[in-house]
Amino acid sequence: MSAREVILAEPRGFCAGVDRAIDIVERALQKFGAPIYVRHEIVHNTHVVNALKGKGAIFIEDLAEVPPGATLVFSAHGVSKAVQQEAKARGFRIFDATCPLVTKVHVEVTKLAREGYEFIMIGHKGHPEVEGTMGQLSDGIHLVEDVADVAQVQPTQTEKLAVVTQTTLSVDDAREIAAAVRARFPNVREPKQQDICYATQNRQDAVKHLASQVDVVIVVGSPTSSNSNRLRDLAERLGTPGYMVDDASELRPEWFDNRQIVGLTAGASAPEVLVQQVIARLRELGAVSVRKMDGVQETMHFPLPKGLKLDTPQAETAA
Repeated sequence: MSAREVILAEPRGFCAGVDRAIDIVERALQKFGAPIYVRHEIVHNTHVVNALKGKGAIFIEDLAEVPPGATLVFSAHGVSKAVQQEAKARGFRIFDATCPLVTKVHVEVTKLAREGYEFIMIGHKGHPEVEGTMGQLSDGIHLVEDVADVAQVQPTQTEKLAVVTQTTLSVDDAREIAAAVRARFPNVREPKQQDICYATQNRQDAVKHLASQVDVVIVVGSPTSSNSNRLRDLAERLGTPGYMVDDASELRPEWFDNRQIVGLTAGASAPEVLVQQVIARLRELGAVSVRKMDGVQETMHFPLPKGLKLDTPQAETAA
């Protein structure tokens, strides 16, 4: 290995929404005991999901897999109205771990739909967040994945048309697609604040700063993680080779041939312990120094749902 230095992106790793979602599952397990059922992966990280499985969480896609009276947690990505209604009808004890920034989009869609709006949603087909947001309505919401899709959208009316965005997209891609939407529908209503979340924005900004200083970028994140994939894509777009790994075991020595400086970051659902394991592996491969890049210090915190306060001060402290 010729790489000698590792530069850590700042910020990286867990965001407030991911912290909250994992905390909800862990507290539910402590308060109600195993098993706790979780609809979809709580966050898109293999190691997080496996750790929670080891503590007694059971991840399901179909609510028919959940026994009557069980405790059910909705994942951080959010769910459709139909899933919410089915879960309520089945009588589960429900805790909603949807990221509050995703919930904000759901609330906006519901509010504007009552005012007669149709929607264009910028996002990736099949992603659970997109399914959850589009599932807030029975119709009148149209998905576009790229600029070409914008030309194919056929809303039933254009007097009241609004655009919403998946929170974990490439900021640059979303801006380009939104511009195409505005060009075709000049009166489209846009969010007062952009839907792409602060953590996605901050991590992409950090990679933009990082990529110019390094010879290769490593992103810690699982293949299903949209925001992690966008970080790798962004490095590549900026002309710096980028690779995504679930953990240190996936690092390949040839990635570092003739590359002196390695940039390292992590998606919003990747725990810091995995970053530290990657650093340890890079040291084994020859890296001799690690330094942290200057960057935004995130202080965002989201409160937990009611009903998850632990019974004793000792338990609360331990949590």
